[in-house]
Amino acid sequence: MNDQTNGSSGEKDQEYRVLARKYRPNSFEDMMGQEAMIRTLTNAFVTGRIAQAYMLTGVRGVGKTTTARILARALNYEIPGSVEKPSTVMPEFGTHCQAIIEGRHVDIIEMDAASHTSINDIREIIEASRYKPVSARYKVYIIDEVHMLSTAAFNGLLKTLEEPPGHVKFIFATTEIRKVPITVLSRCQRFDLRRYDADMMTEFLKKISLSENAVVADDALGMLARAGEGSARDSLSLLDQAIALGAGTVSAEDVREMLGLADRSRIVDLFDAVMKGETAIALGLLKSQYDIGAEPAIVLSDLAEFVHLVTRLKFVPQAGEKGAVTQVEREKGTEFAEALSVRILTRAWQMLLKGISEVQSATNAFAAAEMVLVRLCYAADLPTPDQALKLLRDGKYTAGPVSQGQQPAGSPPSSNGGGTISHHPTDGGSPQMAASGGRMALRLAVENPNPVAVISQPQTGPVLSTYEDIVALVKQKRAIKLQHTLETRVRPVHVEPGILDIALESSSDLSVVTDLQINLSKWTGQRWIVSVSSDKGTETIRERKDAAKQELYDSVGKDPLVVQVMNLFPGASIVDIRVSQSRDTVENDVDADASSPENDDHNPVSTN
Repeated sequence: MNDQTNGSSGEKDQEYRVLARKYRPNSFEDMMGQEAMIRTLTNAFVTGRIAQAYMLTGVRGVGKTTTARILARALNYEIPGSVEKPSTVMPEFGTHCQAIIEGRHVDIIEMDAASHTSINDIREIIEASRYKPVSARYKVYIIDEVHMLSTAAFNGLLKTLEEPPGHVKFIFATTEIRKVPITVLSRCQRFDLRRYDADMMTEFLKKISLSENAVVADDALGMLARAGEGSARDSLSLLDQAIALGAGTVSAEDVREMLGLADRSRIVDLFDAVMKGETAIALGLLKSQYDIGAEPAIVLSDLAEFVHLVTRLKFVPQAGEKGAVTQVEREKGTEFAEALSVRILTRAWQMLLKGISEVQSATNAFAAAEMVLVRLCYAADLPTPDQALKLLRDGKYTAGPVSQGQQPAGSPPSSNGGGTISHHPTDGGSPQMAASGGRMALRLAVENPNPVAVISQPQTGPVLSTYEDIVALVKQKRAIKLQHTLETRVRPVHVEPGILDIALESSSDLSVVTDLQINLSKWTGQRWIVSVSSDKGTETIRERKDAAKQELYDSVGKDPLVVQVMNLFPGASIVDIRVSQSRDTVENDVDADASSPENDDHNPVSTN
């Protein structure tokens, strides 16, 4: 980047110029991060394939207007007796360069579409384009924020844009490329200017600070680069402010206070506490950051950024060598990447994304941030759903009561005592938790290469070993709707204490799975896992009852006495069967079901 404080007379401007203007590039050689565009334009100028219109798009502060001026300078680059045609190689200022860079050349017309949106403004351009340039080679129209032109203005520009006079060139710039009509885009060469990454911007800010004789800490430069979010103008404006704040000497603490950021080293400590499930420590770290001015949403955003860094380090160890990453983040991030599993990291990432939006919309941001950390700490020591389900399906668990302070059998001793949570990174992030009393205890044995989940919980309700036991309990609890669904629309697949696999009829509501799981856990005092299986399953209870009842009717209909009665009364039919107490249990169930008024529609016989 060149220092453009020199005017045409070679004297320095008396008034101060902000860094974003002072270090604005003047040529393609000064630009950074836009190599693809520069190579394309260079080859086009060398071969004479110069388009009539260019569309520059990108986020704020990536140099769209600056690029437009440099392109206008290249189109009109001229040194009498030396350079007589457009060129992207401009080692020195030509005849028109200084006026173009300063935006005061009569043949380079810059227009802000935000304040010139109407068809009348476009008519002026169309009328003026007929006349040749006053002194330059091309008359260049630079229209900034072109997407804000009205529909009529766009339509009025189309004809001139497609077939402009040979001495006219158009350069458009926009941050909202999707709002530009496709009819305009198809008439332009489009260049997407890249957002500057934090490492590139950190190096750039370091050069600027040296040029300004300012002492800026490397950590402070990294914070400014990240806060700029890929915008050179935003980053330079923040550097300008930081230099003014520190009077030429800028520390990381100064930048952190200026931006309201959290301490990056404390973010690492916060992540460590969250992954260990140490809720009190995590809340204390959040409070200390809040007290020194850090915004709760920014603390969580920095925490999410560190989660992303740890995840990247797990797959790309070289990611920690970038300049925007501090030494503490690099060292600790590498340790966490080796210790934590991808499942735990992605779960933390998803919870933080949801939590950040909650904090931003909450009336009390600090309280909302605390609740997010509580959820993270609670979930950090639990297995992911797929891990828990796999362990349960594989049968790698035992059930039984755990007394106060007792460790589950076959599990390593807890260093924190009963009822506390500890984290063991040696197991690749596998959670380990010990609990006592009425709470569930789940521990993955980290010394065992084949982890075994040990689930223990006091049994306070009935033991349910068959599907009929489950339905009987539901009936006893008078959950009529749930009972009806279980009897008519649910086909049992596999049943054992704590686990129920079922198949549902196509028209069944999936809410029955959640309701049944919650109620069984509450009624039995044991955690239940209810899942829908892809297997067809056995018959429903209603189908079995109907089949048994039909079998009973058929057998009764073949009784000699009944046959004799039916022969005496032609057209008669069996409408009911009263079973005596001496019959077996199945017949009792059938009799109770057949005599129930609510089941009349299932009675296969009728009275004629």
